[in-house]
Amino acid sequence: MKQREFILFHHLKQHATSYLFMLVLFLIGIIFGAIVVNSMNFTQKEDLFYYLERFFAKLQQGQVISKQEILQSSFLAHLKFLLFLYVLGLSIIGIPIIWMLLFSKGLMMGFSVGFLVNQLGWKGLTLAAAAVAPQNLVVIPLYLIAGTSAMLFSVTLLRKLIAKRSPLSLRRYFFQYSTIFLVLIAGSAAASIIETFLANPLLSMLVNDLL
Repeated sequence: MKQREFILFHHLKQHATSYLFMLVLFLIGIIFGAIVVNSMNFTQKEDLFYYLERFFAKLQQGQVISKQEILQSSFLAHLKFLLFLYVLGLSIIGIPIIWMLLFSKGLMMGFSVGFLVNQLGWKGLTLAAAAVAPQNLVVIPLYLIAGTSAMLFSVTLLRKLIAKRSPLSLRRYFFQYSTIFLVLIAGSAAASIIETFLANPLLSMLVNDLL
């Protein structure tokens, strides 16, 4: 156990700059998402809020999607995103796309929370905390690790290509890279379970209490 902790600590220390870069990129995406909300005109906000009200009305009437559908849809969404990052990591030219994907995830989160707060004030903040926060406490670290791992493996491929006699063992790195993503996929299943059995029921309860 101590050896694994040492390996993990060494890995984080060695690649701290890369993880920090991806975190800052994600946070910038969140900030831009909030800015987009403030830049929308009144008509655009009203149109979007109309669809949000219809969704809330369905929740109040008990017209909810089955837990099985939510679980399946959530897990497939995470799986597709992680597999896409995995494939991009196998490509030297995938690094800019990896950055764009992490930025876009932050952008969507910032927009979602920002729009709810903009339209509903503290009630919107409460609903956002219920709908977004629980599963994203797991999802955000998973995506940051996935994006950073993909970027690092892509850089490793580039170094191997430039220095053809490099002592780097691609087989070992590929095995580590694949193992990381298998663990992340398992973690995304846990995030989907949290979203299905905690976030959605909590959101339904708060919608009935607050709206």
